[in-house]
Amino acid sequence: MRPPLPRLRLFAILLALTLLIASCRSPQINDEITVTINTDGKSIQVQTQSGSTVTQALHSAGITPGSLDRSEPPFYAVVNAGDTINLTRVEEVFETEQVVVPYERQLVRNETLPEGETRLVQAGINGSQEVTYRRIIENGVEVSKNAVKTVVLTEALPEIVMVGAQASFTPLNIPGALVYLAGGNAWIMEGSTANRRLIVSTGDLDGRIFTLSPNGEYLIFTRKSKKPLDQEINTLWAVRTKNIEPKPMWLQAYNVVHFAAWIPGTNSVAYSTVEPRSAAPGWQANNDLYRVSITGGSPRKMLDANSGGVYGWWGMSFAYSDDGRLAYARPDQIGLVDQDGGYLKPLFNLTPFNTHSDWAWIPPIAWGGDNKTLYYITHAPAPAPITNEESPFFDLSALSFSSDASVSMVSSSGMFSYPSASPVQPDGRERNFQVAYLQAIFTEQSETSRYRLMVMDRDGSNAYALFPPTDSSGIEPQTPVWSPAPLEGQTENFIAVSYQGNLWLINSVTSAAYQVTGDGLISRIDWK
Repeated sequence: MRPPLPRLRLFAILLALTLLIASCRSPQINDEITVTINTDGKSIQVQTQSGSTVTQALHSAGITPGSLDRSEPPFYAVVNAGDTINLTRVEEVFETEQVVVPYERQLVRNETLPEGETRLVQAGINGSQEVTYRRIIENGVEVSKNAVKTVVLTEALPEIVMVGAQASFTPLNIPGALVYLAGGNAWIMEGSTANRRLIVSTGDLDGRIFTLSPNGEYLIFTRKSKKPLDQEINTLWAVRTKNIEPKPMWLQAYNVVHFAAWIPGTNSVAYSTVEPRSAAPGWQANNDLYRVSITGGSPRKMLDANSGGVYGWWGMSFAYSDDGRLAYARPDQIGLVDQDGGYLKPLFNLTPFNTHSDWAWIPPIAWGGDNKTLYYITHAPAPAPITNEESPFFDLSALSFSSDASVSMVSSSGMFSYPSASPVQPDGRERNFQVAYLQAIFTEQSETSRYRLMVMDRDGSNAYALFPPTDSSGIEPQTPVWSPAPLEGQTENFIAVSYQGNLWLINSVTSAAYQVTGDGLISRIDWK
């Protein structure tokens, strides 16, 4: 009896599927191939399974690659019969050595020594440091050696040699006392530019604060701190200039970066502080005010710390008038300080300048000799598409407290024009004075431009260039310093500036310029 037809068809289908699956299976290959391995200075042949990778072929030869070893072809590649495997042994070695750091030789020009004479100030001592090197060795041959860590064991001490720079500049009779900062030390001239005395010889004045008292009897200055900069930046000191052997005294103040000045009519100093930071610019401004007496006592707060407005992290600046009023400037505002109430009284806002960097621009300010005018630099707008905050234009303006009028006096003077008023010269009922300022040579690049010294009348008229000549390079940004009232028989005032690192005195009327020093180390000047 035959089975039913559907069952036969089902059996045939199953048989066909079985045969199809069996035909799709990979054939079992048990062939071995021979490859050559070059490593450790020898060449060997090894039998390995067909389809093996380089790593498997190495294991077949009993070779274990190190974690840094390299192979050609790569470890993951499948080898074929007759292939050659080149295994490069790579070794990483760390070695530590002590290295001698030779001392440097520093030459310091000094005008107290005759030209060409030398004097050893400090003997040089070599330093040492521990250097850790990372060596890479391939097949027993060093292919690289790099320093990965350096630890200073002892600092090298430079050899300092003083070189005479005494120059035969014509001596000038000068009124009052003129002080200058040279090579980290403070010097004073009295009566004549030929009479010079060293009043602070510590060599660590940082130049942030360097101001004479109105009578020229005391100098306040800042010294670099011996602590790490992220802990303390500097300290504030005073010295009596009249003493034969002046002794600096600490004013119990530190981290004074932007402002310190004598409070008119007192023996006290006002100053503002910052908090040190490890990140640029190296501080966070407190925008505060303190006062301290040079006769003793602890500092007393005048103005609480505050944000300081736009870019307030950089800080504020201040300026006293001769009658004791205190003006302030910050990147976005100019105003007055109520010293009794301890608060700010804004006069007007400014468009802050976007430096796109880790510093901020503070508008320079200066009181006129009449104590009724405030001169300042304002940030002027620019034509589209330049934004107002990025405008490269800065004007010299003045605010009259008599008429409450603000007037632009010099267009495009530059961001570092630093106005400075001369002493008052009585002229009948008028109290006349002049204003010195700096004019940027490249007005649209005043941030990096050098400047020329200019003088104008107090109302902005009769402006003329004083120094340097037009065929010479300009001066670096700085505040021009007027001489006190002229000596008997003199009618002109002098203006002191630092030019190419030397002290120059310029006659404000005749433009005659006199070089006073030649050591190239001058960085700050004051004259009272």
